[in-house]
Amino acid sequence: MTDSEKREEARQFFYKWKDKGQEIKDDRSFWIGFFQNVLGVEDALDRMEFQKPVTNDAYTADNRIDVYIPETKVLIEQKSLGIELDKPQPGHNNMTPFEQAKNYNNNLPLSEKAKWIITSNFQEIWIYDMDTQKPVPVKYKLEDIPSRYSAFEFLYNKKEQKITREEEISVKAGNIVGLIYDAFHKEYKEPDSEESLRSLNMLCVRLVFCLYAEDAHIFGSNGHMFRNYLEQFETKDMRKALKELFRVLNTPKDELEVDPYDDSGLYDFPYVNGGLFDGDDIEIPRFTEEIRDVLLNKASEGFDWSQISPTIFGAVFESTLNPETRRSGGMHYTSIENIHKIIDPLFLDGIKEKFDAIFYDTSQKPGYTDDDEKILKQLNEEERLARDNYDTAKIREIEKKLRTLQASRTRKNNLNISQQMKAMDDLQKEMASLTFLDPACGSGNFLTETYVSLRRIENDIISFKHQNQTVIGEVFDPIKVSIDHFYGIEVNDFAVTVAKTALWIAESQMMKETEDILFQKLEFLPLKSSAHIEKRNALEIDWNDIIPASELNYIMGNPPFVGYSLQTDKQKKDILSVYVDEKGKPYKTAGKIDYVAGWYFKAAQMMQGTDIRTAFVSTNSITQGEQVANVWEPVYNRFGIHIDFAYQTFIWDSEANQKANVHCVIVGFSCAPNNRKKVIYSSGGSSVAENINPYLINADNVFISSRSRSLCDVPQMVYGNKPTDGGGLFLSEEEYEQAIKHEPEIKKYIKQIYGSEEYINNKRRYCLWLVNAEPADLRRSRFISKRIEKVKEFRLKSTKEATRKSAETPTLFQEIRQPDTDYILVPRVSSQKRRYIPMGFVDKDIIASDSAQIIPNASLYHFGILESNIHMAWTRTVAGRLKSDYRYSKDIVYNNFIWPSPTEEQKVVIEKTAQMILDARAKYPNSSLADLYDPDVMPDELLKAHRANNVAVMKAYGFGVRETSEELCVTYLIKLYKEAVSAIK
Repeated sequence: MTDSEKREEARQFFYKWKDKGQEIKDDRSFWIGFFQNVLGVEDALDRMEFQKPVTNDAYTADNRIDVYIPETKVLIEQKSLGIELDKPQPGHNNMTPFEQAKNYNNNLPLSEKAKWIITSNFQEIWIYDMDTQKPVPVKYKLEDIPSRYSAFEFLYNKKEQKITREEEISVKAGNIVGLIYDAFHKEYKEPDSEESLRSLNMLCVRLVFCLYAEDAHIFGSNGHMFRNYLEQFETKDMRKALKELFRVLNTPKDELEVDPYDDSGLYDFPYVNGGLFDGDDIEIPRFTEEIRDVLLNKASEGFDWSQISPTIFGAVFESTLNPETRRSGGMHYTSIENIHKIIDPLFLDGIKEKFDAIFYDTSQKPGYTDDDEKILKQLNEEERLARDNYDTAKIREIEKKLRTLQASRTRKNNLNISQQMKAMDDLQKEMASLTFLDPACGSGNFLTETYVSLRRIENDIISFKHQNQTVIGEVFDPIKVSIDHFYGIEVNDFAVTVAKTALWIAESQMMKETEDILFQKLEFLPLKSSAHIEKRNALEIDWNDIIPASELNYIMGNPPFVGYSLQTDKQKKDILSVYVDEKGKPYKTAGKIDYVAGWYFKAAQMMQGTDIRTAFVSTNSITQGEQVANVWEPVYNRFGIHIDFAYQTFIWDSEANQKANVHCVIVGFSCAPNNRKKVIYSSGGSSVAENINPYLINADNVFISSRSRSLCDVPQMVYGNKPTDGGGLFLSEEEYEQAIKHEPEIKKYIKQIYGSEEYINNKRRYCLWLVNAEPADLRRSRFISKRIEKVKEFRLKSTKEATRKSAETPTLFQEIRQPDTDYILVPRVSSQKRRYIPMGFVDKDIIASDSAQIIPNASLYHFGILESNIHMAWTRTVAGRLKSDYRYSKDIVYNNFIWPSPTEEQKVVIEKTAQMILDARAKYPNSSLADLYDPDVMPDELLKAHRANNVAVMKAYGFGVRETSEELCVTYLIKLYKEAVSAIK
């Protein structure tokens, strides 16, 4: 279903279930309808289990789960209309609906445990994410569904859904373009020269436009006009015929010199305009039989170009013809779903709400007559029977009748059609006045989808006005939204051309939808409008040169993702030229920020003193770790921005053939006051925030910078020992066995070593530890001598002076920080699936590598605090990430963490609960920490020990155990952090 169709279905679902619903009678109809009509899932019945049996706690009787969705592990507890979802239910042992559902969940097999629990009373839907430490409901009302239906897509596994017909056709079109490209490419005299590739790319763009115009009947009513024209020529003459066609398409009719004897149909083609066929400077090679076959059969006769999605196809087209992406394989495009994660909260939701407020006046009473009420009652009963019998055709027929009845009710309630028409007209003019800039537009998919989305709403307005214009005798100009209001900046000249063409195709398709509404033909050619897309480096120019800030409403897009360590010299220069203070001097941290940050800075710069709002998708790194202070503090302090909405980390699928698992966030921000609710979106839905800070949580703005020492009086955390050895000092388990077999006397110089990987997964790895080793022993050992030589050679080849200097001591790790007491080891990287990062005490004789961090002289108390839910909440908020895994940093996480001030009694309790954790681990000597902390198989006694420890630590902070959420804990820790930093200053 299209977005507008889903929105309409969601509206109808709202009206159908408003103020009704009985648990036993209606739960099946409600959820089947929700899946099929609102979410567009055709096989809803195959995806759900109703009344799923589950034993009670005593295993003496069966209970029933109202709805269970196996593929996504969703458990739904349905209640009747009027039942309060947060109140105990007398008939269910005074448990709340959530407690009842959780009780059922506790008795499900491990493989069926719910990832989500939903409670509902038909008018409200509360969603609990069971992966969180203390699930807090995300609450939706029935009336929210028409505008927030996409928040429920987690209910089904979208990755297993077939790709849409638009995607299928667009990707197939991309494959055809690839065939055209390859067939022409090998016929150029210098196929890989810059000029040949430019000509080839432009030739492909022109051919695609002709193929589309043919199938969309833009050239004329004859569906094969382009094909018929080329087919009449012999292969050797097709090149000349195509050049002639391009000339005609580029020449106004009144300026065209017509050969009266030409009967090829050449002069039947219209004038296109728009600059697409400008100039005769592109090189067209000779035609071959292969080119003829691809163009006439595969591309024209065998494919319908009118059905492509311009949003998807533009990016697929660019990928197909871009040598970089052709080499990497796969077609790259941003899914329409992900584009809407940006444009919906940025502006589209607001426009839809205005349209709904005009079209549906939900503030008025239903307004049915007595006869209407009888019909409504009869239809509802018929629908119930049809759903019980799974009669889909009958259900659809009844739904149409209900929709007609609803439309009749709406018309009866509308007391002044003239006012409604005026409101629609005002909304259309408002939409038409909006201007958009994508400063990294690529093939224009954000601009194209925005245009299509606005035009679909406009077509809804046009339809409404068309149906009602006879009532008030108004004649109206149908289309006001124009691609003239779309601006883009793109560094690749071919992508610029593709973006313009994609927008023309979008304009054509939306005009066809308008024609179907009005039952009249509208003129598309010659092209009267064009998007303003410039080939420029966005970080080198003033965006006001593209469109003045005073004329702009929204900035959006998907700027390039390049980490600072991967940037080219040119990209580093770009960032340093952008991230400058008022005096034009680069900020100290400008050299250590992601490339995408440049777009945030320039957008904020442009928004100052305006009502412009911006939303970008970025890698999640800019909202984690040291990047937060480096990227955001200058932008906040310099331009006074605030975050209006945000999507927390999610996987951005950006390819059709190869899914690119990029972990991203979306940030919507502005300088102007924001009167709308600030919303944080996550995999569990959305929540309203008082303030969204740069970590994308509901808390005060804070910028946590690296510091070398802890803010609190606690043992210092340091990195493990840094080898810089080229592998010379390390031994696998097999190498260790062989070494001591041949030279048993060197065993005293070989020690076990832990990095994060070895510690968590209980892997055996060894190293040569030659501190204070006897030189005579080292000389006698052939094994050690060879390894020392390997280390020396590796270090001497380094480009770093410090590393070359350390070649003077090849027997030693380059940096040694091994303590002479037992220590706590903290892995630097740990899976985000774990509730706790597995830390622990390690014997002083086990060497720690620098892939871990260590705390010498630490006690059970310190271990208890670090393994608590409070410290984990802090870590989840401020730590950097490797994809989505925790990247624990001593300078960001540990040194900025504010420890509690417990009483002696509280400290003793924490020490006891910390020991409980260690004791619980010790019961499973054959299991690694990775095994023990796998959330699906974590032993119950270990889980209980952690819970006891959490309670003890929370009390030390003064938290109430039951009512304190993770969000409140983090908010409080940020408050303590700000106080501690202020005290230092």
